[in-house]
Amino acid sequence: MASTALKAQAYKDATLSPYKRSVDLLSRMNTAEKIGQLATLFGWEMYQKHEGSGIIQLSDKLKSAIDSGHIGMLWGTLRADPWTQKTLENGLNPKDAITATNKIQHYAITHSRLGIPLLLAEECAHGLMAIGSTVFPTAIGQASTWDPKLIRQMATAIAKETRVLGSHIAYGPILDLARDPRWSRVEETYGEDSYLVSKMGEAFVRGLQGSGAYSQAKDSLHVISTLKHFIAYGIPSGGHNGGPAVTSNRMLFDDYLPPFKSAITKAGALSVMTAYNSIDGVPCTANEALLKDLLKNQWGFNGFVVSDLGSISGIYNSSHTAAGPTQAAAAALQAGVDSDLGGYGYGKYLDSALQKGLISMGDLDSATVRILNLKFALGLFEHPYRSVNGASLVHNKIHQQLNQQVATQSIVLLKKKLLPLSPDIKSIAVIGPNSDNTYNQLGDYTAPQDPASVTTVLEGIKALVGKNTTLRYAKGCAIRDSSSAGFTAAIDAAKASEVVVVVLGGSSARDFKTEYKSTGAAIATQNTISDMENGEGNDRSTLKLLGRQSELLAKLAATGKPIILVLINGRPVAFEKEADMAGDILEAWYPGAEGGKAIARIIFGKVSPSGRLPISIPRSVGQLPVYYSQPKGSGGHYVEGPGQPLYPFGYGLSYGSFEYSDLKVSKTENNQDVLLDVSFKVTNTSKRFASTDIQQLYITDQTSSVVTPIRHLVGFSRCYLKPGQSVTQRIKLDKTALSLWNLKGQQVVEPGNFILALSKFAGDPDALKAQVEVHTGYLLDMQPIERK
Repeated sequence: MASTALKAQAYKDATLSPYKRSVDLLSRMNTAEKIGQLATLFGWEMYQKHEGSGIIQLSDKLKSAIDSGHIGMLWGTLRADPWTQKTLENGLNPKDAITATNKIQHYAITHSRLGIPLLLAEECAHGLMAIGSTVFPTAIGQASTWDPKLIRQMATAIAKETRVLGSHIAYGPILDLARDPRWSRVEETYGEDSYLVSKMGEAFVRGLQGSGAYSQAKDSLHVISTLKHFIAYGIPSGGHNGGPAVTSNRMLFDDYLPPFKSAITKAGALSVMTAYNSIDGVPCTANEALLKDLLKNQWGFNGFVVSDLGSISGIYNSSHTAAGPTQAAAAALQAGVDSDLGGYGYGKYLDSALQKGLISMGDLDSATVRILNLKFALGLFEHPYRSVNGASLVHNKIHQQLNQQVATQSIVLLKKKLLPLSPDIKSIAVIGPNSDNTYNQLGDYTAPQDPASVTTVLEGIKALVGKNTTLRYAKGCAIRDSSSAGFTAAIDAAKASEVVVVVLGGSSARDFKTEYKSTGAAIATQNTISDMENGEGNDRSTLKLLGRQSELLAKLAATGKPIILVLINGRPVAFEKEADMAGDILEAWYPGAEGGKAIARIIFGKVSPSGRLPISIPRSVGQLPVYYSQPKGSGGHYVEGPGQPLYPFGYGLSYGSFEYSDLKVSKTENNQDVLLDVSFKVTNTSKRFASTDIQQLYITDQTSSVVTPIRHLVGFSRCYLKPGQSVTQRIKLDKTALSLWNLKGQQVVEPGNFILALSKFAGDPDALKAQVEVHTGYLLDMQPIERK
């Protein structure tokens, strides 16, 4: 009888809107059930896979979490890495993943008084972090493509692999602006520029969510996108992960907030994660002005806000702005945090906060209904399970080919002398710690891999050289170890070869010897000799190549043989001295599982490099900050040398050569909008190479009421041209390209003169320039934060 009665209730009626169903279900829930919906627990603790039989069983933790905790979400159910202690043997392959998520979901539904399914979230910034999934280049490499359409295709593939395995939320994209390369998480970002990050972020969200994020279809292949990290997380004081962000309100609105706003208001992102840092003395996880007033009320965000792992607890045990866990929980909920990642920030503390009058039932209901609304919108009450046949979509041939395309377009040619090589070269030596290292080219947030699914640089070169080419390999040294035992073999290989490819850099590869914090961040110690020098928790005080890599390169250069330097790393390296030793330099970042193939294709001229830097590469750590869009008055020389970076934002060479001409700007102006239509001609002047070129448009406000950037990117375009071919390109600019935040906290376009520069990189001395004069200024239809 009870079951029949429940089916008659409104929340069981699939013809009603998700919101109406959510409100009805909320009215039937008790306080404990509401609080439970806000908890996101560790999913990898909810099952055991027996290594011998492969049988998957649900854990007692899951049963307790459902039966007495009434939890609403899990995070990282499919995750495998040294922190979770899930391996290729005891973790979940794609078919196992579907079995496990179906079992977990079935238990949740059948043991919940009201039959409420779970939301399952996974890390997805460069591919689903699960065994057997496709490992794409990390975000800094994705940004180097300057190709939003390609990134949308990639995110669509990630969404498919995530949804078919039974998960519903993808943590990504990361929209932090990385302006201090000492920070350990640069690899997870799209770089230093607000406009580029915005365009990449929009594309990623659209790929994840598509038009199916609200779809109740049984076979939906889209997921909810969770934007990370709100806000200004990528500029920590001293480069220390989670450190306070020293910034101003104007910089927040000019630089750090626009990528999030565009991802929400243009692409429709449905989830936002708070950041660990504080801004002007307020922890981001307790910042009501940002989370409730701006995000929810002004921007109209109708998804849910989730804390970063442990950041609610951090309100009292790190920031010390709350007296204890109950006060911290109350502060987060009132600020607008709807879900607690980890489950130990809210839990029993919200009930205590409610009893003490620190929060109201309305606060609790507001958060709960946001979670329920998305469960109904995703159709989980009608279609909670996935077919095991969906495993065939994971890491299929189409996704592998797409992965290779992203990797190829992500590689930046910084210096050119000898490239491209002929595959029939007589002999070639491949040397260096990252030349044949599977995990070092994959980046952080990567699950254990079947070695056969990853192609290293050595393997990629081996597959493309001619039959009569002699290929020699020597590791030479490690990333951080001080041993030089491999130098002799490396030098001998170089001396015996016609050309030397040296693969150096860094690593975010986690191993089972590394210790981790409760948040999953690695603990870096002076005694650690693993390769890991990057990835969450591994902040740097210098940006030099570690270990004896520089010495190895110097000894190889001393042989007199041509050096092609390939960098595989997660953050910019200060390598001015090393750059002089090499004739050719490729920046590959962490290029993913297909990275070795992509690098080899560029080395042998199968494709012309087209990547452009999304972040400036400094000459030394003493130059920081070196991001290109600093306020006017910044920069200048030092006693020891120039203040300009070694390689600027937007820089990247090609095997082709391009000329720009016929720059024209047409303008329409009225009291509502200013629209600039910029056209120009691009010609491939090369006689040999068909190549892709990326044109960049920068703007400078010559005189303004407040200090504005020296220049900032406002548009870019791409074209693929054969030798001698030309094309006319167009870039349209809306009013925001000319705007600033004035002294009153208003976003306005002021009268005055603006210089447009059509460039190949930021600060290009050969840029084509045009002047635009604006006669009438006006207030844009955007408002600053206003406390109510």
